Amino acid sequence: MPKNKCYVVWQGRKPGIYDKWSDCKKQVDGFEGAVYKGFPTLDLAKGALDDDPRRYMSKTAHGPKKVACSNPLIGIPIQNSICVDAACAGNPGILEYRGVDTQSGAQIFHMGPFPQGTVNLGEFLAIVHGLAFLKQRDIDWPIYSDSRTAIAWVRKKAINTNLAVSPKNAKLFDLVDRAVKWLHNNSWPNRILKWETEHWGEIPADFGRK
Repeated sequence: MPKNKCYVVWQGRKPGIYDKWSDCKKQVDGFEGAVYKGFPTLDLAKGALDDDPRRYMSKTAHGPKKVACSNPLIGIPIQNSICVDAACAGNPGILEYRGVDTQSGAQIFHMGPFPQGTVNLGEFLAIVHGLAFLKQRDIDWPIYSDSRTAIAWVRKKAINTNLAVSPKNAKLFDLVDRAVKWLHNNSWPNRILKWETEHWGEIPADFGRK
């Protein structure tokens, strides 16, 4: 597991982000009802500070749970990674997608809701968004997705959807076009890996609406 580099204090003498445990401790030690948590990167800490702390403190939150897998061919998830997922109310339907840090469960990005889309388009956009996010920060972490279709689209640098472009989904398809162009114009060291739901449970980025 990566060492915590930043500490978020939601409730303490002076809420904020601290880069040293000693500074964080001054804000929470002896403070009744203190709420705080360490994060491996500043980006994750910034995202968490403006979010509901219960997402990161609760044992039932979407943050990662320890995964034990007896199959040596499967192993366990790489903690220094991000996970992406999409949710669609109907297919097509109202669509959103997001990416989270596998280690802490912190939400890194979230897009939507879009009035009309499909799960596959959302999963595809989530992977490309994750690649761009990591490239911008020069991070070589892998990306996990539970969609074989989206992973294949990213590898082919092309989509294959039956959803027709319309005024209702024009903004979404604009993002898709930009994502495809990004794939053709960029390279990346990040592996795109299949999240093994059967062995590991739901992907940490899951919206929990099943």
